[in-house]
Amino acid sequence: MTVSLELLRRCHFAVDMGAARTRVYVKGAGLVVDQPSVVAVNTRTGGLIAVGEFAEKMTGKTPGYIRVQRPVSGGTIVDIEMAQRMLRHLLGDKMRRTLRRKPRLRAAACTPHDADPLAQRATIETLVGLGARRVELVDTLIAAAVGCGLPVERPEATMVMVCGAAATQVAVLSLGSIVTAERIPVGGEAVDHAIVQHLRHHHELMLPSQAVRPLQLALSGNGLTPHGPASTEIHGRDVATGLARSVHVDTAAVRDAIQTPLTAVLDGIGKVLRDCPPDLVADLADRGIMMVGGSALLPGLDQMLRQATGIPVHIAERPDVCAVQGLGAMLEGRIDPLLLDPLAA
Repeated sequence: MTVSLELLRRCHFAVDMGAARTRVYVKGAGLVVDQPSVVAVNTRTGGLIAVGEFAEKMTGKTPGYIRVQRPVSGGTIVDIEMAQRMLRHLLGDKMRRTLRRKPRLRAAACTPHDADPLAQRATIETLVGLGARRVELVDTLIAAAVGCGLPVERPEATMVMVCGAAATQVAVLSLGSIVTAERIPVGGEAVDHAIVQHLRHHHELMLPSQAVRPLQLALSGNGLTPHGPASTEIHGRDVATGLARSVHVDTAAVRDAIQTPLTAVLDGIGKVLRDCPPDLVADLADRGIMMVGGSALLPGLDQMLRQATGIPVHIAERPDVCAVQGLGAMLEGRIDPLLLDPLAA
């Protein structure tokens, strides 16, 4: 492991702050927070009006004095103070009092692969503001691999693909460390944006910001596969008149529209495989790719990757919470390290 398991066992809680959702795992209590990373602020008083799911529902529907914002962007905390206030409200007074009773409170947090020092510092300062005396940082790729049950500690190749809202991370792991990895700045938001732009340019239709995951509407049935429905009905606002309008969208055209962002993901997977030692690539031919993250549930994405790479592709049982569950397993001591002691002469 890149981080000492002994140090992680001393931590009392773990945080996975993503661009889409924030999750908190408390040792002995399990997953206690799983809410959208959204806050609604009263610009006149500076007070918080709502956090999490309720704040997300307010997006695009607020008067001028209420601003809905996200303190996490691209997997990086961009507003430390607002992130601290959001975490305090999500944890609640009872859980915060429980954590404050811990002597020398320690925390663990997920960070994107190759996160720059400023992003790491922002994560540390956010948790220190909650009372943590020490913060351990764990690569999201390793935490996600542990959370979905991959044999990370063994001398065997395991390939994990973390499909986030803002970025996709791909890595080959062996002996508890990353052998080769790539971070592609394309995620679920880019796919959503491609669909929204397609509907605007070809159908003159604007989707509301609260059209929950427009791709779930446009790619119903078998999703990205040609066996899905030929067309689907979409409701939105007419660009010219501003009135509500419904159109029947050809799903084949939508599949073509989202090929551009997904092609970047395929290129990243190809680069990881090219940089990987041949012995490990041979293992991957049998084991395949494990997909985790909220965007892994994009309908038909696994089939598209399987056809493009020629190797098996699997989706974790609960892909959206794999990273924080992996951190929790390390905190609880459920992961046994592989001892690599020098051999006696």
